[in-house]
Amino acid sequence: MLGPQCCENPPVLNPLSGSGHVEKLGGLDAYVSGSPDSKKCVLLVSDIYGYEAPNLRALADKVAASGFYVVVPDYFYGDPYDPSHQERPVHVWMKDHGPDKGFEDTKPVLEAIKNKGITAIGAAGMCWGGKVVVELSKQELIQAAVLLHPTYVTVDDIKGVKVPIAILGAEDDFLTPPALVKQFEEILASKPEVSSYVKIFLNVSHGWTTRYDINDLEAVKAAEEAHKEMLDWFVTYVK
Repeated sequence: MLGPQCCENPPVLNPLSGSGHVEKLGGLDAYVSGSPDSKKCVLLVSDIYGYEAPNLRALADKVAASGFYVVVPDYFYGDPYDPSHQERPVHVWMKDHGPDKGFEDTKPVLEAIKNKGITAIGAAGMCWGGKVVVELSKQELIQAAVLLHPTYVTVDDIKGVKVPIAILGAEDDFLTPPALVKQFEEILASKPEVSSYVKIFLNVSHGWTTRYDINDLEAVKAAEEAHKEMLDWFVTYVK
């Protein structure tokens, strides 16, 4: 169930942000960054605010600088959640933009990526995107997964994971609280055939990896620590 934390600290969207560009991939607009000649791709699945969030695009550029072709699809077809539209609260918006639809929309995107000659794909999901990525990992449609302060992910989801997965949780998270993240860790520990890494970051809240104030040095530092963990995971498992 979504709560207030899901919507806190909304970004100021900017379609011109980032050093990459937007193109059509698998029927969706997508922000892409990095060399199209790379054989390795990272798919970033956004939170409810979508693919024009400057911090998310900056993260895409950072991952691209490490040699990955990075794709950030517009899963919401130009209709990200807008908290100023009080007549359309998030639970109503979700009826049009459930993560189940996001999962289905990802399949042709993955095919389009492979058609570029890419042979290994990792995916990271933030909040809403975490549910999309865990579904991809259950069906082995990707080579590695990272969940960052995910929403909707259940114990049964984690039981079904079949690819290397890292889960980065927040100490202050009512959507996926530390107790649930610990359950995820215990389940993954019982699956030695699946490489896993689980960490709860202290003194941070849900959304800290992308919805931070760039002028808050402590917030930036905490986000960058998580970004490094994510990137290290992909460097290890997306080859």
